[in-house]
Amino acid sequence: MSHPTRKIGNDAVTAIGYGAMGIAAFYGSVEPDEERIKFLDELYASGCTNWDTANVYGDSEVLLGKWFKSTGKRNDIFLATKFGITRGADRPVNGEPEYVKKCMDESLSRLGVEFVDLYYLHRPDPNVPIEKTVGAMAELVAAGKTRYIGLSECSATAIRRAHAVHPIAAIQVEYSVFTLDIEDPQIDVLRTARELGITVIAYSPLGRGLLTGRYKSLDDFAADDWRRFLPRFSNENFPKILKVVDSLSSIGAKHNATAGQVALAWLLAQGPDVVPIPGTKSKKYLDENLGALKLKLSDEEVAEVRKLAEAADKTLGDRYNAASMKMLLLDTPPLE
Repeated sequence: MSHPTRKIGNDAVTAIGYGAMGIAAFYGSVEPDEERIKFLDELYASGCTNWDTANVYGDSEVLLGKWFKSTGKRNDIFLATKFGITRGADRPVNGEPEYVKKCMDESLSRLGVEFVDLYYLHRPDPNVPIEKTVGAMAELVAAGKTRYIGLSECSATAIRRAHAVHPIAAIQVEYSVFTLDIEDPQIDVLRTARELGITVIAYSPLGRGLLTGRYKSLDDFAADDWRRFLPRFSNENFPKILKVVDSLSSIGAKHNATAGQVALAWLLAQGPDVVPIPGTKSKKYLDENLGALKLKLSDEEVAEVRKLAEAADKTLGDRYNAASMKMLLLDTPPLE
């Protein structure tokens, strides 16, 4: 099945990609390999071949590696992964050149591939000039280990500094009806990306599942689901979230579409350079997500959703805990 495409670098990729975090980590119990491999078969059969993972998403890279080995379909997939987050208390992010190269080799080994299509710095390192990190990433391009490089949750200034060292093909940022940070003129990330011709990859485009209407309260999350601990999804915020979902559902009803499909279609309507990458573990929600590619909202509906988004962005809590918030949209030290 073919779907509309958008550009990352010179490559045409599925306009709605797949984020392979939840299949392996953070959102409650992880399914057995057999079920997850079956889901990846369904993902491939769906026509979505734009896949995104990271070295800190549980065993996600290993799982994809098993699928590549069993199917021989590696070259059919636009494959992105990331490095930089260490989860170490003393140094939560590492952008040192040697660490860049070490992480790449480890990711290639877990994935069982010779190269990835896109390699991201997962978060900026507040102790290492971005020029040094990106210089090492550029060496990986020269070595044939990645075709493109990208940045995630970096400041506009850091993006410019990085792009001056080596072309940045994509930035990955949280962008959804709940989260409009990158549009803020003070932050200036969206405008900067567009000025430089960089594709915007929108992670958590469904507000970590909350925009689907599937969850009505914190009690709907498993005890070990990390969403329980995010300020945005507190008990006091849930009624506000459900109001947004109800409004999206009302718009969707005119198109026989779900709230989640409206949320994705709205993101796609923000420009041809925006590529959402929702994650899911089920074929039902995969099909629903890709169905958003057929939904065309009117200009009035796009404006209506924007009003909802602007209100939600102002009233809902932080999107991460305090420690993680400190890692977002940072600059790095100047190059000496």
